[in-house]
Amino acid sequence: MEKAEAGDGRRLRVVQWATGYVGTHTLKKVIEHPGLDLVGLYVFSESKEGKDAGELCGLPPTGVKATRDIEEIVALKPDCVLYMQEGIDFDDICRLLESGANVVTTRAEFHYGAKLDPEIRAKVEEACRKGNSSIHATGSSPGFITEAIPIVLTSIQRRVDSITIDEFANMVDGCSPFMLFETMGYGKPPSTFDENRLGMVHNGFRQSLELLGDALGKPIEEIVASAETACASKPIEVPGEGGGTIAPGTLAAERVTLRAMHKGEPYITFRANWYCSKDIDADWPLRDVGWRVQVAGDCPLDVEIHFPIAKEDMAATLAGYTAHRPVNAIRAVVEAPAGMVSAMDLPQIVADVGE
Repeated sequence: MEKAEAGDGRRLRVVQWATGYVGTHTLKKVIEHPGLDLVGLYVFSESKEGKDAGELCGLPPTGVKATRDIEEIVALKPDCVLYMQEGIDFDDICRLLESGANVVTTRAEFHYGAKLDPEIRAKVEEACRKGNSSIHATGSSPGFITEAIPIVLTSIQRRVDSITIDEFANMVDGCSPFMLFETMGYGKPPSTFDENRLGMVHNGFRQSLELLGDALGKPIEEIVASAETACASKPIEVPGEGGGTIAPGTLAAERVTLRAMHKGEPYITFRANWYCSKDIDADWPLRDVGWRVQVAGDCPLDVEIHFPIAKEDMAATLAGYTAHRPVNAIRAVVEAPAGMVSAMDLPQIVADVGE
Protein backbone atom coordinates (compact mmCIF):
# COMPACT_ATOMS: atom_id res chain seq x y z
CA MET A 1 0.00 0.00 0.00
CA GLU A 2 1.20 3.51 -0.78
CA LYS A 3 2.32 5.45 2.27
CA ALA A 4 0.67 8.76 3.13
CA GLU A 5 3.02 11.68 2.61
CA ALA A 6 3.74 14.09 5.43
CA GLY A 7 1.38 17.03 5.34
CA ASP A 8 -0.99 15.69 2.67
CA GLY A 9 -3.86 16.02 5.17
CA ARG A 10 -6.07 13.31 3.68
CA ARG A 11 -8.47 11.50 5.98
CA LEU A 12 -7.09 8.18 7.16
CA ARG A 13 -8.97 4.88 7.15
CA VAL A 14 -8.74 3.17 10.54
CA VAL A 15 -9.70 -0.22 11.95
CA GLN A 16 -10.12 -0.83 15.67
CA TRP A 17 -8.84 -4.25 16.77
CA ALA A 18 -10.44 -5.45 20.05
CA THR A 19 -12.87 -3.67 22.35
CA GLY A 20 -11.67 -4.20 25.89
CA TYR A 21 -11.22 -1.46 28.47
CA VAL A 22 -8.74 0.56 26.38
CA GLY A 23 -9.94 -0.59 22.96
CA THR A 24 -13.50 0.61 23.57
CA HIS A 25 -12.11 4.02 24.44
CA THR A 26 -9.92 4.23 21.31
CA LEU A 27 -12.88 3.11 19.20
CA LYS A 28 -14.93 6.03 20.47
CA LYS A 29 -12.10 8.51 19.91
CA VAL A 30 -11.51 7.33 16.33
CA ILE A 31 -15.20 7.79 15.53
CA GLU A 32 -15.10 11.32 16.97
CA HIS A 33 -11.73 12.27 15.41
CA PRO A 34 -11.85 15.07 12.78
CA GLY A 35 -9.25 13.46 10.53
CA LEU A 36 -9.99 9.74 10.83
CA ASP A 37 -12.65 7.47 9.36
CA LEU A 38 -13.53 4.23 11.13
CA VAL A 39 -13.87 1.61 8.39
CA GLY A 40 -13.68 -1.64 10.35
CA LEU A 41 -13.88 -3.28 13.75
CA TYR A 42 -12.41 -6.62 14.82
CA VAL A 43 -13.79 -8.35 17.93
CA PHE A 44 -13.19 -11.67 19.69
CA SER A 45 -16.55 -12.22 21.37
CA GLU A 46 -19.25 -14.00 19.40
CA SER A 47 -21.80 -11.82 21.21
CA LYS A 48 -20.23 -8.67 19.72
CA GLU A 49 -19.94 -9.97 16.16
CA GLY A 50 -22.24 -8.12 13.77
CA LYS A 51 -22.96 -5.29 16.16
CA ASP A 52 -22.51 -1.68 15.13
CA ALA A 53 -19.31 -0.03 16.35
CA GLY A 54 -21.28 2.84 17.83
CA GLU A 55 -23.36 0.48 19.94
CA LEU A 56 -20.19 -1.04 21.42
CA CYS A 57 -18.83 2.29 22.64
CA GLY A 58 -21.96 4.24 23.53
CA LEU A 59 -22.25 6.31 20.35
CA PRO A 60 -24.92 6.51 17.62
CA PRO A 61 -24.78 3.93 14.81
CA THR A 62 -21.83 4.24 12.42
CA GLY A 63 -22.70 1.64 9.81
CA VAL A 64 -19.49 -0.25 10.68
CA LYS A 65 -20.24 -3.80 11.83
CA ALA A 66 -17.92 -5.87 14.02
CA THR A 67 -16.28 -8.95 12.51
CA ARG A 68 -14.18 -11.86 13.73
CA ASP A 69 -12.67 -12.50 10.29
CA ILE A 70 -9.20 -11.02 9.75
CA GLU A 71 -9.56 -11.34 5.98
CA GLU A 72 -12.56 -9.01 6.08
CA ILE A 73 -10.32 -6.49 7.83
CA VAL A 74 -7.55 -6.92 5.27
CA ALA A 75 -10.04 -6.44 2.41
CA LEU A 76 -10.91 -2.98 3.77
CA LYS A 77 -7.37 -1.79 2.96
CA PRO A 78 -7.13 0.42 6.06
CA ASP A 79 -4.33 2.92 6.49
CA CYS A 80 -3.96 1.83 10.10
CA VAL A 81 -5.11 -0.80 12.56
CA LEU A 82 -5.27 0.10 16.25
CA TYR A 83 -4.24 -3.21 17.78
CA MET A 84 -5.52 -3.31 21.40
CA GLN A 85 -5.72 -7.05 21.93
CA GLU A 86 -5.22 -8.58 25.38
CA GLY A 87 -2.28 -10.81 24.54
CA ILE A 88 -0.67 -10.95 21.13
CA ASP A 89 -0.82 -13.03 17.96
CA PHE A 90 2.28 -12.39 15.86
CA ASP A 91 0.76 -14.19 12.86
CA ASP A 92 -2.16 -11.75 12.85
CA ILE A 93 0.22 -8.81 13.25
CA CYS A 94 2.27 -9.98 10.27
CA ARG A 95 -0.84 -10.62 8.17
CA LEU A 96 -1.99 -7.04 8.75
CA LEU A 97 1.42 -5.57 8.02
CA GLU A 98 2.07 -7.55 4.85
CA SER A 99 -1.35 -6.48 3.55
CA GLY A 100 -0.22 -2.85 3.73
CA ALA A 101 -1.95 -1.85 6.96
CA ASN A 102 0.15 0.14 9.40
CA VAL A 103 -0.30 -0.88 13.04
CA VAL A 104 -0.35 1.21 16.22
CA THR A 105 -0.53 -0.87 19.37
CA THR A 106 -0.27 -0.74 23.14
CA ARG A 107 1.56 -4.07 23.19
CA ALA A 108 4.89 -3.81 25.06
CA GLU A 109 6.57 -6.18 22.58
CA PHE A 110 6.90 -3.38 20.01
CA HIS A 111 8.26 -0.41 21.97
CA TYR A 112 11.77 -1.18 20.71
CA GLY A 113 11.91 -3.54 17.76
CA ALA A 114 15.66 -4.04 18.07
CA LYS A 115 15.05 -5.90 21.35
CA LEU A 116 12.37 -8.22 19.99
CA ASP A 117 13.15 -11.93 19.74
CA PRO A 118 15.38 -12.19 16.60
CA GLU A 119 13.21 -14.81 14.88
CA ILE A 120 10.01 -12.87 15.46
CA ARG A 121 11.72 -9.61 14.54
CA ALA A 122 12.78 -11.05 11.18
CA LYS A 123 9.19 -12.11 10.41
CA VAL A 124 7.78 -8.73 11.37
CA GLU A 125 10.41 -6.86 9.37
CA GLU A 126 9.68 -9.01 6.31
CA ALA A 127 5.94 -8.33 6.69
CA CYS A 128 6.65 -4.59 6.87
CA ARG A 129 8.82 -4.82 3.77
CA LYS A 130 6.14 -6.69 1.81
CA GLY A 131 3.39 -4.28 2.81
CA ASN A 132 5.46 -1.08 2.90
CA SER A 133 4.00 -0.69 6.38
CA SER A 134 5.05 0.38 9.87
CA ILE A 135 4.30 -0.73 13.42
CA HIS A 136 4.62 1.38 16.55
CA ALA A 137 3.79 0.81 20.23
CA THR A 138 2.86 3.49 22.72
CA GLY A 139 0.55 4.23 25.63
CA SER A 140 0.78 5.96 28.98
CA SER A 141 3.02 3.63 30.98
CA PRO A 142 5.11 2.38 29.29
CA GLY A 143 5.18 5.04 26.60
CA PHE A 144 4.30 8.58 27.58
CA ILE A 145 5.97 8.53 30.99
CA THR A 146 8.96 6.33 30.10
CA GLU A 147 9.75 7.80 26.67
CA ALA A 148 8.01 11.06 25.74
CA ILE A 149 8.39 12.87 29.06
CA PRO A 150 12.01 11.81 29.80
CA ILE A 151 13.11 12.84 26.30
CA VAL A 152 11.59 16.29 26.78
CA LEU A 153 13.12 16.71 30.24
CA THR A 154 16.57 15.59 29.15
CA SER A 155 16.52 17.89 26.12
CA ILE A 156 17.85 20.72 28.31
CA GLN A 157 20.65 18.61 29.79
CA ARG A 158 24.22 18.07 28.68
CA ARG A 159 24.88 15.59 31.48
CA VAL A 160 22.34 13.08 32.72
CA ASP A 161 23.47 11.14 35.78
CA SER A 162 20.23 9.26 36.37
CA ILE A 163 16.48 9.25 35.76
CA THR A 164 13.94 8.10 38.35
CA ILE A 165 10.30 7.59 37.45
CA ASP A 166 7.70 6.92 40.14
CA GLU A 167 4.18 5.86 39.24
CA PHE A 168 1.46 6.21 41.87
CA ALA A 169 -1.87 4.41 41.50
CA ASN A 170 -4.72 3.97 43.95
CA MET A 171 -5.94 0.56 42.89
CA VAL A 172 -9.33 0.86 44.59
CA ASP A 173 -10.26 3.82 42.40
CA GLY A 174 -9.20 2.23 39.12
CA CYS A 175 -9.77 -1.53 39.45
CA SER A 176 -12.73 -3.83 39.91
CA PRO A 177 -13.12 -5.77 43.17
CA PHE A 178 -12.40 -8.98 41.24
CA MET A 179 -9.09 -7.60 40.00
CA LEU A 180 -8.15 -6.32 43.45
CA PHE A 181 -8.95 -9.47 45.40
CA GLU A 182 -8.41 -12.24 42.85
CA THR A 183 -5.90 -10.95 40.31
CA MET A 184 -3.77 -8.68 42.48
CA GLY A 185 -4.21 -10.65 45.70
CA TYR A 186 -5.00 -7.72 47.98
CA GLY A 187 -6.66 -8.65 51.27
CA LYS A 188 -4.67 -11.90 51.48
CA PRO A 189 -1.73 -12.79 53.75
CA PRO A 190 1.55 -11.16 52.65
CA SER A 191 3.10 -14.59 52.12
CA THR A 192 0.76 -15.09 49.15
CA PHE A 193 2.28 -12.26 47.07
CA ASP A 194 2.69 -13.53 43.50
CA GLU A 195 6.36 -13.20 42.57
CA ASN A 196 5.35 -13.64 38.92
CA ARG A 197 4.28 -10.00 39.07
CA LEU A 198 7.98 -9.09 38.89
CA GLY A 199 8.31 -10.81 35.54
CA MET A 200 5.15 -9.17 34.22
CA VAL A 201 6.34 -5.67 35.10
CA HIS A 202 9.85 -6.44 33.82
CA ASN A 203 8.53 -7.69 30.48
CA GLY A 204 6.12 -4.78 30.20
CA PHE A 205 8.73 -2.05 30.68
CA ARG A 206 12.02 -3.62 29.56
CA GLN A 207 11.98 -2.46 25.93
CA SER A 208 10.89 1.06 26.81
CA LEU A 209 13.68 1.54 29.37
CA GLU A 210 16.26 0.06 26.98
CA LEU A 211 15.04 2.40 24.26
CA LEU A 212 15.48 5.42 26.52
CA GLY A 213 18.95 4.30 27.57
CA ASP A 214 20.11 3.84 23.97
CA ALA A 215 18.61 7.19 22.95
CA LEU A 216 20.70 8.93 25.62
CA GLY A 217 23.85 7.06 24.64
CA LYS A 218 23.79 4.92 27.79
CA PRO A 219 23.13 1.31 26.71
CA ILE A 220 21.34 -0.74 29.34
CA GLU A 221 23.22 -3.91 30.28
CA GLU A 222 20.52 -5.51 32.42
CA ILE A 223 17.32 -4.65 34.25
CA VAL A 224 17.15 -5.70 37.88
CA ALA A 225 13.65 -6.18 39.28
CA SER A 226 12.64 -6.22 42.94
CA ALA A 227 9.39 -6.05 44.87
CA GLU A 228 8.25 -4.90 48.29
CA THR A 229 4.84 -5.36 49.87
CA ALA A 230 2.95 -3.60 52.63
CA CYS A 231 -0.11 -4.48 54.67
CA ALA A 232 -3.10 -2.41 55.67
CA SER A 233 -2.82 -0.69 59.04
CA LYS A 234 -6.55 0.12 59.04
CA PRO A 235 -9.57 -1.55 57.38
CA ILE A 236 -9.92 -0.56 53.72
CA GLU A 237 -13.39 -0.70 52.19
CA VAL A 238 -13.66 -1.80 48.55
CA PRO A 239 -17.02 -0.69 47.09
CA GLY A 240 -18.96 -2.23 44.24
CA GLU A 241 -20.24 -5.66 43.28
CA GLY A 242 -17.95 -8.28 44.79
CA GLY A 243 -16.39 -5.70 47.08
CA GLY A 244 -15.42 -6.19 50.68
CA THR A 245 -12.86 -5.19 53.27
CA ILE A 246 -9.08 -5.39 53.15
CA ALA A 247 -8.34 -6.22 56.77
CA PRO A 248 -5.39 -4.87 58.77
CA GLY A 249 -2.38 -7.14 58.42
CA THR A 250 -3.26 -8.26 54.88
CA LEU A 251 -1.76 -7.15 51.57
CA ALA A 252 -2.74 -3.61 50.62
CA ALA A 253 0.18 -2.20 48.61
CA GLU A 254 3.17 -3.16 46.53
CA ARG A 255 6.19 -1.37 45.17
CA VAL A 256 7.86 -2.95 42.16
CA THR A 257 11.18 -1.42 41.17
CA LEU A 258 13.06 -1.84 37.89
CA ARG A 259 16.66 -0.66 37.82
CA ALA A 260 18.07 -0.32 34.31
CA MET A 261 21.81 -0.73 34.76
CA HIS A 262 24.60 1.02 32.86
CA LYS A 263 28.20 0.18 33.75
CA GLY A 264 27.04 -1.58 36.88
CA GLU A 265 25.01 1.33 38.27
CA PRO A 266 21.27 2.15 38.11
CA TYR A 267 20.82 4.67 35.32
CA ILE A 268 17.05 4.60 34.87
CA THR A 269 14.82 3.56 37.76
CA PHE A 270 11.11 2.89 37.31
CA ARG A 271 9.09 2.34 40.45
CA ALA A 272 5.43 1.26 40.42
CA ASN A 273 3.77 2.32 43.68
CA TRP A 274 0.40 0.57 43.67
CA TYR A 275 -1.72 0.89 46.79
CA CYS A 276 -5.26 0.44 48.08
CA SER A 277 -4.77 3.08 50.78
CA LYS A 278 -1.99 5.21 52.20
CA ASP A 279 -2.76 3.65 55.59
CA ILE A 280 -0.13 0.91 55.36
CA ASP A 281 2.59 -0.48 57.62
CA ALA A 282 5.47 0.73 55.42
CA ASP A 283 7.05 4.17 55.40
CA TRP A 284 6.73 4.78 51.67
CA PRO A 285 6.42 8.34 50.32
CA LEU A 286 3.10 7.64 48.60
CA ARG A 287 1.43 10.41 46.63
CA ASP A 288 -1.89 10.88 44.93
CA VAL A 289 -2.48 9.21 41.57
CA GLY A 290 0.04 10.35 38.96
CA TRP A 291 3.76 10.36 38.28
CA ARG A 292 6.97 11.90 39.52
CA VAL A 293 10.03 12.15 37.25
CA GLN A 294 13.41 13.15 38.65
CA VAL A 295 16.37 13.91 36.41
CA ALA A 296 19.78 14.18 38.03
CA GLY A 297 22.13 16.08 35.74
CA ASP A 298 23.65 19.47 35.05
CA CYS A 299 20.11 20.94 34.92
CA PRO A 300 18.38 18.89 37.65
CA LEU A 301 14.61 18.55 37.49
CA ASP A 302 11.89 17.17 39.75
CA VAL A 303 8.52 17.08 37.97
CA GLU A 304 5.20 15.90 39.38
CA ILE A 305 2.16 15.08 37.25
CA HIS A 306 -1.19 14.78 39.02
CA PHE A 307 -4.53 13.51 37.73
CA PRO A 308 -7.13 16.08 38.89
CA ILE A 309 -10.05 13.66 38.56
CA ALA A 310 -12.97 13.23 40.93
CA LYS A 311 -12.91 9.82 42.61
CA GLU A 312 -16.22 8.80 41.06
CA ASP A 313 -14.89 9.64 37.56
CA MET A 314 -11.52 7.92 37.95
CA ALA A 315 -12.31 4.51 36.44
CA ALA A 316 -14.03 6.03 33.38
CA THR A 317 -11.28 8.60 32.78
CA LEU A 318 -8.11 6.55 33.30
CA ALA A 319 -8.51 4.65 30.01
CA GLY A 320 -7.88 7.86 28.08
CA TYR A 321 -4.34 8.18 29.44
CA THR A 322 -3.43 4.95 27.66
CA ALA A 323 -5.81 5.19 24.69
CA HIS A 324 -5.33 8.72 23.40
CA ARG A 325 -1.63 8.68 22.55
CA PRO A 326 -2.02 5.73 20.12
CA VAL A 327 -4.88 7.55 18.38
CA ASN A 328 -2.82 10.73 18.16
CA ALA A 329 0.13 8.76 16.76
CA ILE A 330 -1.75 7.25 13.81
CA ARG A 331 -0.85 9.88 11.22
CA ALA A 332 2.83 9.94 12.18
CA VAL A 333 3.04 6.15 11.91
CA VAL A 334 1.22 6.06 8.57
CA GLU A 335 3.72 8.62 7.25
CA ALA A 336 6.77 6.86 8.76
CA PRO A 337 9.23 4.71 6.78
CA ALA A 338 8.35 1.03 6.62
CA GLY A 339 9.45 -1.09 9.57
CA MET A 340 9.26 -1.14 13.36
CA VAL A 341 9.36 2.48 14.49
CA SER A 342 9.97 3.61 18.05
CA ALA A 343 9.21 6.88 19.80
CA MET A 344 12.72 7.99 18.81
CA ASP A 345 11.94 7.49 15.11
CA LEU A 346 8.77 9.58 15.05
CA PRO A 347 8.24 13.33 15.22
CA GLN A 348 6.61 14.85 18.29
CA ILE A 349 3.11 13.40 18.68
CA VAL A 350 0.64 16.28 18.38
CA ALA A 351 -3.06 15.98 19.18
CA ASP A 352 -5.34 17.11 16.34
CA VAL A 353 -8.34 18.13 18.44
CA GLY A 354 -10.24 19.84 15.62
CA GLU A 355 -11.92 23.22 15.68
